[in-house]
Amino acid sequence: MTVDSSMSSGYCSLDEELEDCFFTAKTTFFRNVQSKHLSKNVCKSVEETRRPPTLQEIKQKIDSYNSREKNCLGMKLSEDGTYTGFIKVHLKLRRPVTVPAGIRPQSIYDAIKEVNLAATTDKRTSFYLPLDAIKQLHISSTTTVSEVIQGLLKKFMVVDNPQKFALFKRIHKDGQVLFQKLSVADCPLYLRLLAGPDTDVLSFVLKENETGEVEWDAFSIPELQNFLTILEKEEQDKIQQVQKKYDKFRQKLEEALRESQGKPG
Repeated sequence: MTVDSSMSSGYCSLDEELEDCFFTAKTTFFRNVQSKHLSKNVCKSVEETRRPPTLQEIKQKIDSYNSREKNCLGMKLSEDGTYTGFIKVHLKLRRPVTVPAGIRPQSIYDAIKEVNLAATTDKRTSFYLPLDAIKQLHISSTTTVSEVIQGLLKKFMVVDNPQKFALFKRIHKDGQVLFQKLSVADCPLYLRLLAGPDTDVLSFVLKENETGEVEWDAFSIPELQNFLTILEKEEQDKIQQVQKKYDKFRQKLEEALRESQGKPG
C-alpha cells in the first residue's frame, strides 16, 4: 500500500471540542471479524450478501470504472483475479493524536526500507492533524479496513492504538449525507469499484471510533493520568456549582425567615 497526500494548512482549536475532550475511549474492532480469505478476488462487504462476483464480472466492472475515471487513477486487474487501485481518505479527527517527539521527518530511504521511526524514541507529544487532510492510498482488492487504518497511522507516525479509530463510508441519500462505519474486514477498494470513481457518491472518512463502551486497556498511562486530571477538574467545578446553588437557596430561606419573624403576630 502506497500513500500520497494533500492537506490544508489550518489546525483546529482545542477550545472547539472542550465538551468532549475526555470521551476518547474506544471499543474493540474485533467483534465480528470475517476472514479476509473468504474470497481471493474480493472481501465481502456487510451490504454485499450475494455471491462474490466472477472474474469476468470483476473485469467488466473495472473496465466501466476506468472509462469514467478522469484523473488517471484507474484500477488494474492482475492475472490471479485481484486488482489494485486508489482510494482517498478524508481525515476528520477532532482530538489530538500522539506522535513521537524530537525525531526527523521520514526520508525516501525510510519509506522504502519501512523503517519505523516511532520506535527510535520513547518521547511522545500530541498535536492536532489538519481537519481537512486527505490521503490518497494505492491499495489492492484484498486490503482491509484494518490495514488501511494502520497504514494511515504509520504514515503520520501516530502511535495511538488503531482501535481508537474507525473508517466510515460517506454516502448521499435522499438529499442527506450519511456515515456508516465499516467493519475491519471490509475491503474499501471493492466498495470504491461498486460505487464508481465519483467521490460525491461514495467517499471514505477516518474518524474517532466512538461506540460508547470504554476499553481502558487501549490507553497509555499518560493518557489515563490526563483523564484523571480532567475528571478532578470537572468534579471541583461541579462541587462549586452545587455549593453556589445551595448557598443562594439558603440565603433566600433565611431572608424569608427573618421577614416572617419581624412581622407582628
